[in-house]
Amino acid sequence: MVAPEWVAEHTERFLGAVARLSGSAPPPVPAEPAPDALAALVAALGPDLAECDRSIVARMASPVALIPQVAAHIVAAGGKRLRPLLTLAAARLCGYPAAPAGVRHVHLAACVEFIHTATLLHDDVVDESRLRRGLASANAVFGNKPSVLVGDFLFARAFELMVADGSLAVLAILSRASATIAEGEVLQLETQNDLSTTEGRYLEVVRGKTAALFAAACQLGAVVAERPAAEERALFEYGRNLGVAFQLVDDALDYAADQAALGKTVGDDFREGKVTLPVLIATEAADAQERAFWVRTIEAGDQNEGDLATALALMERHGAIAATLARAGEFAEAAQQALAAFAPSPFREHLSAIADFTVSRGR
Repeated sequence: MVAPEWVAEHTERFLGAVARLSGSAPPPVPAEPAPDALAALVAALGPDLAECDRSIVARMASPVALIPQVAAHIVAAGGKRLRPLLTLAAARLCGYPAAPAGVRHVHLAACVEFIHTATLLHDDVVDESRLRRGLASANAVFGNKPSVLVGDFLFARAFELMVADGSLAVLAILSRASATIAEGEVLQLETQNDLSTTEGRYLEVVRGKTAALFAAACQLGAVVAERPAAEERALFEYGRNLGVAFQLVDDALDYAADQAALGKTVGDDFREGKVTLPVLIATEAADAQERAFWVRTIEAGDQNEGDLATALALMERHGAIAATLARAGEFAEAAQQALAAFAPSPFREHLSAIADFTVSRGR
C-alpha cells in the first residue's frame, strides 16, 4: 500500500512537470552543468524536444491514480533522454522539418522514451535495484507489482503512438526492437554467474538489451524523412555502435564511479553476479588464486564484506576498466564512421560529438 504522503508528493511532482512543460512554471535549476555535447544537441533541438516532452507528459496521464504517481517519480528522476534526442536529431540530419512543421519525429521520439522507461521499470524489478538516477527506484517506493504494471502501461502507450503514426515500417522497427530488448535481458539472465561466457556472448547481450533501442531510435529518423535504404542502414549502424559503447561505459562505471555521480549503487553488477566485460578481462588475466576468488563471488554468489574492494583491486591490477573503456572507444569510433554516409552538417557534427560524449562519461 502506498503511503498517503507519497501519493501527495508524487502527484505534485507530476503536476509540476506538466506546468513546466506548458510554460506556466520556470524550469528547475540543474544540479550541475550538462555536458557540452549533450547541451549543444538539446539547444539545437529546442522546439522539437519541447513538443516531445509535452507528448510524453500528456500520455503519462491516466484516471488510475497510481499510474501518474509512478510516472511522476520517473519524470522527477530526470535522465539524459538520449534515445528520444537521437530520434529527433537523426530526423533533422535527414532533412525532416522541425516542429511544428514536422510532427512524426516528435511522437516517435516520445514512443522511444516510453519503451526505454518501461524497460527501466521492469529491469529494476528483475535486478532488485534500490536506486535509479540517484533517487529511490520506483519498485523501492511503490513495490514490484505497480512498477511492472506501469511499465506495461507505458509499453501500451508506445504501441498506440506507433499505430497512430500509420507506418508499417515504423511498427516493424520498434516492435522488433522491443522483442530484441526482451531477448537481451533473458540472455543476460542465462549468462549471469557464468564465467565461461565469452566476450562475443557478452556483446550479444549488450546489442540486445541496450543497443537495439539506440539503433531503432536512429533508424526512425531516416524512415520519417523517407531517405534511401543506405542512409537508413547507416543510422541503424550508428545507433547500434553508440549503444554498445554506452553500455560498455556503464559496465565500467559500475566498478569505477562515485555512487552519487553514477545514480545507482556502485557494485550492483558484482553483487548480482553479472558477467560484464570488466569481469571477463580480469578473470582472463587471473592467476589460480584470483580465479578462485571470481568463481566464489560471481559463479557461486558467495560474497563477504570486503569482496567488492578486492574485485576493484584485481581489476586495477589487470587494467580491466581501462581496457573496457578502450573497447567502448572503438565502438564510438565505428558509430562516427557510419555518419560518413551523410554530407557534413550541424546535425552530423552533433551526432559525432555525442559519440565522444558517451565515452567521456567514463573518464
